[in-house]
Amino acid sequence: MVVSSNNGHYDWAKEVKEFDETKAGVKGLVDAGVTKLPRLFVHPPESLQSRPKLDGVPLDLPTIDLQGLGARRSEVVEEIRKAAQEWGFFRIVNHGVPLQTMDAMLEAVKRFHEQPTEEKMAWYSSDVRKMVKLNSSLPSRENDPASWRDILSCNFSDDQLQPEDLPSACRKELQQYVKYMIELREIMAELLSEALGLPSDYLSNIECMKSEAVACLYYPKCPEPEKTLGTPKHADTTFLTLLMQDSTGGLQILHDDHWIDVPPVHGALIANIGDLMQIISNDKFISVEHRVVAQPVGPRISVACFFTPSLKAGAKPFGPIKELLSDENPAVYREFMFREYTNTTNKRRESRVGIASLQDSMNCSLILLEFVTHLLIFPCQCNKNML
Repeated sequence: MVVSSNNGHYDWAKEVKEFDETKAGVKGLVDAGVTKLPRLFVHPPESLQSRPKLDGVPLDLPTIDLQGLGARRSEVVEEIRKAAQEWGFFRIVNHGVPLQTMDAMLEAVKRFHEQPTEEKMAWYSSDVRKMVKLNSSLPSRENDPASWRDILSCNFSDDQLQPEDLPSACRKELQQYVKYMIELREIMAELLSEALGLPSDYLSNIECMKSEAVACLYYPKCPEPEKTLGTPKHADTTFLTLLMQDSTGGLQILHDDHWIDVPPVHGALIANIGDLMQIISNDKFISVEHRVVAQPVGPRISVACFFTPSLKAGAKPFGPIKELLSDENPAVYREFMFREYTNTTNKRRESRVGIASLQDSMNCSLILLEFVTHLLIFPCQCNKNML
């Protein structure tokens, strides 16, 4: 088991290798009874600092209510436009995903991660080609700290993944949950299209969200939560994310240069704009940094569904939507191939074993900073929240 060195010497590569080879994840550390945080998981103090609002006035996410959408469509579209433009995050209620399905999915994720290590080992992998795998998404850069979480990631390319490829501990619940995610995605694609002033079928037609990567996240209780993070600061590198979280809490978003808590609301989903949506919207929508703090209680269970392009769309160039451009609103980014985007990510990851796949999306923002900057036509116009 990985522990901190007593003689002051710290061999980062050795500790990463030893931790990865246990195939037990962070849950394995907790099961072993660790009372001190291994050095591998200790984050620098500056990354742990919170910047509360100076006026002390609490803020909460905008809430989008989809009930009675037909009669309220223009109102809902305007609410989404404002939230995507000003916050990059919003809560969705009355979204059509049954509460029973949501609760069953959270319980299934917990059941999978709390299996004996021997039963989970077969799923533990660092192979980016695997559509289903378990790991702890260890850091990709030397001497970077690890995060206090384990992830089961399941990638549905063009909405498809064979049932037998899914773990039996959560297979039925995952299939049912993804079915509802696809239905909600179609609704959100229409509403986001209209919020951009485009025909309602625009985003669906370009198939920019036709594939899903589902991250089933398990954040065990932490012996020294003040020294680490469950998920470090990042912005999602996809088009759209839909997140379900249990009642534990811990999600924070960076808004107006302050960390804002996002308290759980039973039955609600959290939507956030990804970097690629910011690019194709030419900065009309914003992708915002967020994180998950570690806690002395747990486990915290969450399920993030990241939407990425279809295989067909991935072979075509992406860039700012031409219908959104004008002399007064020129393109901020150049066109690029989705493969160029993913290759940039994967090349940076090839040097590290044990990192999660691209669509896990949790640690990619710094990796893609150089690439996205390269896409900029007018660097001075880059949104301050971008990466």
